[in-house]
Amino acid sequence: MHVIVDGATIEITDEGATLLDVLREDAGVRAVKDGCSPQGQCGCCTVLVDGRPRVSCVTPVRRVRGREITTVDGLPGEVALAWAAAFTATGASQCGFCTPGIICRFEGLRAKGTRPDDRAAAAAALQAHLCRCTGWQSIVDAWGAFGTEPVPASSAAARRAEIEGRVPHEVGVEIALGRGGFADDAAPSDALVAVLSSEGDEWVVAESRAEAMRSAGKVQGRRTTAAFDPPVELPAGDYDRTLRTTWVDPAYLETDASWCRPGGEPASPLANGGAFGAKVDREVAAVARRLADEHQRPVRVRYSREDAVRRGPKRPPIAAGINADGTGVVRVVRTPGIATAIAAVAPGLVVEEVDVAGPPTSASLRGAGWVEAVVLLSAVRDEVGWIDSPGGGSATATVADDGSITVRVRAGSVLDETVLRSYCIGAAHMALSWVTSESLGVDADGEIHDLTIRSFGVLRAIDTPPISVAIESDDGEPVNGSDAVFAAVAAAVWRSRGFPPVWPTGS
Repeated sequence: MHVIVDGATIEITDEGATLLDVLREDAGVRAVKDGCSPQGQCGCCTVLVDGRPRVSCVTPVRRVRGREITTVDGLPGEVALAWAAAFTATGASQCGFCTPGIICRFEGLRAKGTRPDDRAAAAAALQAHLCRCTGWQSIVDAWGAFGTEPVPASSAAARRAEIEGRVPHEVGVEIALGRGGFADDAAPSDALVAVLSSEGDEWVVAESRAEAMRSAGKVQGRRTTAAFDPPVELPAGDYDRTLRTTWVDPAYLETDASWCRPGGEPASPLANGGAFGAKVDREVAAVARRLADEHQRPVRVRYSREDAVRRGPKRPPIAAGINADGTGVVRVVRTPGIATAIAAVAPGLVVEEVDVAGPPTSASLRGAGWVEAVVLLSAVRDEVGWIDSPGGGSATATVADDGSITVRVRAGSVLDETVLRSYCIGAAHMALSWVTSESLGVDADGEIHDLTIRSFGVLRAIDTPPISVAIESDDGEPVNGSDAVFAAVAAAVWRSRGFPPVWPTGS
């Protein structure tokens, strides 16, 4: 049995493999990404099968035997470059993990004759995909920008991206094509593969990822239909505003990964994205080093999506009450550094840390603690006003009756307007999604029941309202602006819905 991948015939030795296994492991095509392992829910592994888009992670390779498989690497050079240029020019690619699949989806749409000005068709096509970085709007802009002249790589753009993402970032057409240096992409072809057992208590090592997953007894995670209340009770007292939040997953697409040679240094799991602070201190690099030394061979280590959900850090849930004078109490799941983050922006709030059974939490996640505090402070004012972030940026936001969001941001010297606007739109989308729809099902014993990436509640492209960003430049040192946008939009969205006391509020 064989398939034809980007013009080359690939013989199949494991008829039970998925098309994604064959593409990444047998054909060595690393532009095809795995973000859901395999749930068929993120779209990062989308390719063209005889010219039509298909999600490869849930496609048994036996169903496509003998057929033509085209990845983003196999598109005609001028077509791939045109799409990459469009994504770069519109700020539609930040980390670059999801874009190869989206480009394949858009190329399939273009081949059908869909008009470049048909934004609704582009947004509808994106229902098969997930992007956590850009907030969708820039990606829909890229659909209409096909054929844009390539923008030369710029150190200013990379610097702005690093300021916003807080880790080194590259910007350019290579990133849009999925060549962002992700750890699992860079591992040598002869590396062993390590995955966690189904119980999560040991690492199973095998010659291939498919074999390791079978040996580990991995069972595909599911989404719960049960409803769970926020885990923290409100503090006693009579307050002008109260707020309870629940468990929220950062929903980064590239799950934690590293690889290492015996005696070497492990690859960083950060690659071209910081996962919004969720990968600051992860175990996979140390595990890769240990297993490489044990087996005396290079070893790839990678979380499945379920592993990332169970072991990755979550935003600490809170239950808070605040008075008009800025005093009040915030009860928060015990998290190192969270009390300091809250006190830095809201000294009038007393912080009570409580022990709650549940997944790990982290104060390193985007705006954890201080955003909730400034949102509470904003709620007892007459308007959102300008919100200053610890990173130095400032922003304000409003939500119109039709749901559209208008943002103003100050982030010092702009450096690159396209990149800054992209990060601000992404932050606005993340805030809207967090306040209205995102949650994670966790029971009273701390067990997570939502183990698919779609169950996190991230807003889809078709559900995202227009977001406009006005950048107010100055001559100051460039500072992070998107975190302030995240806070300002969260405050504005909560206000626009009448301050319901529990998040997510619903649409």
